[in-house]
Amino acid sequence: MIQAGLPGKNIVQIGIADFANSAEYSQRAKENGITVFSRAQLREMTITEVLKKALEIAGADGREIYVDLDVDVCDRSVVPACPAAIPGGISADELRQAALLLGADKRVRAIDITEIDAASDSDDQRTVRLAALLILEAAAGFATR
Repeated sequence: MIQAGLPGKNIVQIGIADFANSAEYSQRAKENGITVFSRAQLREMTITEVLKKALEIAGADGREIYVDLDVDVCDRSVVPACPAAIPGGISADELRQAALLLGADKRVRAIDITEIDAASDSDDQRTVRLAALLILEAAAGFATR
């Protein structure tokens, strides 16, 4: 995104896992002015509070917002088809709330649902089912505009 010309000050990352990213990656985010809400911050604030702040940052100066909704932000037990998911992530319900709120925001132009390997899902297909619910939540949010 930075290479494509998006100012770092308009990029927000939510739920970055402790100990999961390299020091180099963290330093690059800091140097480019990217706002990062860690998992620790998600434990201190509600998902709604975090998203309101994130949307204001990403949509500053009237910018349209494009969202990558990485399902691996959820706890590993919730999303077995997300190889990068680790223990301590958010709940499926919190991610569904996020999809609804993002869909409802008029500045949001597109939402990608990413970081799923459906071939490695559990027998009950819980990750794929969650992804389908995220689509429905985003569409329900869009319908409120």
